[in-house]
Amino acid sequence: MTDVRDALTTATRRYKTTEANHEQARQQAIAAVVAALQAGVSPTEVERLSPFTGAYIRKVARDHGIPPAPPGPKRSAGAS
Repeated sequence: MTDVRDALTTATRRYKTTEANHEQARQQAIAAVVAALQAGVSPTEVERLSPFTGAYIRKVARDHGIPPAPPGPKRSAGAS
């Protein structure tokens, strides 16, 4: 039974380490998103280059006091 407990303890330790690394990487990605938005990179391009959805990028922008991007050019109904 000890082997199973050792394996569980090792797996738990590995999980906690990777969880902390993931959170650190997430915070770095958020900081990069904020910097890109502040530098004038469009939210659409930020979404394309980041691991986040447009909705989450808008939330991050609001949380950091970044105003909404102006609406893009209107496309005609026949444009694709």
